[in-house]
Amino acid sequence: MKKLASFTLALALAASMAACGQSAGSAASASSAASTPAASAPAASSQGAAGETAAPETVAISSLNGAREEIELEVPYDPQRIAILDMALLDILDALGVGDRVVGTAQTSLDYLQSYIGGDMANLGTIKEADLEAVMSCEPDVIFIGGRLASSYDALSEIAPVVFLSTDTELGVVESVRKNAGIIASMFGLEDEVDELMAGFDSRIEALAAFAEGKTAIVGLVTSGGLNVLGNDGRCSMIGREIGFENIGVDAEIDTATHGNEASFEFIVEKDPDYLFILDRDAAIQTEGAQLAQEIVENELVKGTRAYQDGHIVYLAHPAVWYTAEGGVTALDVMLADLEEALL
Repeated sequence: MKKLASFTLALALAASMAACGQSAGSAASASSAASTPAASAPAASSQGAAGETAAPETVAISSLNGAREEIELEVPYDPQRIAILDMALLDILDALGVGDRVVGTAQTSLDYLQSYIGGDMANLGTIKEADLEAVMSCEPDVIFIGGRLASSYDALSEIAPVVFLSTDTELGVVESVRKNAGIIASMFGLEDEVDELMAGFDSRIEALAAFAEGKTAIVGLVTSGGLNVLGNDGRCSMIGREIGFENIGVDAEIDTATHGNEASFEFIVEKDPDYLFILDRDAAIQTEGAQLAQEIVENELVKGTRAYQDGHIVYLAHPAVWYTAEGGVTALDVMLADLEEALL
């Protein structure tokens, strides 16, 4: 009888070790899971004592890889320890009410995310440069990143599954937020919360679009004392793409997604737009000793334009949100409010 009990205990221990090994290897199995029809459904679910389906151990989501290609990624369901290196995604997690799972984050000056900075929260670096040792030390179940850390995707994937989501300018900022919030919500069984989070945004866009109809604009980014123009393919694209100002600052084929293209103030005079929208990059990243955008833009040349004379130069009131956090729920609210207060 003692031999039988020992043998039974050994079998139980072996099964337990196998289960742990399976859990630890879930990220490695993502690529094989993605090749099967079942990859889009929650994995490893089981039946409870009352016949109800228990929560799955993992779920397959749509994410990006280091090459910015869309993939299916297997991640832990309802993760308890989250490392996050993107402010838009932290914003979404916060809005979904699961911010208490965050154990480490990148640094930020955004006031609505300050509860995640300092104290017991691990400092994981910045949204442009991750501290890999700090990320590893906080033992995350999953890591969230944005586009600035695409080059670190493979290194971070050695630590835990990496959820890489970004704003798709062709899809639009509002729909990108809705899509990304839905993906993140599916990791926690909170899909029903997304519609409530997104309520009202479409009607606010429609009101701004009605105002913008038939009006031209140039969207400028002020940095290091100079002016760059932005198109509809990156930062501030919502102004031209979704709200509908005719962006006459750049050729449609020119890439302006990063910091825009350098332009002269004579260019502004030549184009003479109805509206001039200005994003102050130096204020956004708190560049010490930098001139305010208004001091740079409102020179003698620009004062001769219709935009200046009609009071139609709009300095985006929350530049750090526009520059570092586009794609979050609260960020979207703030960005729309900046435009509403200036235009409506």
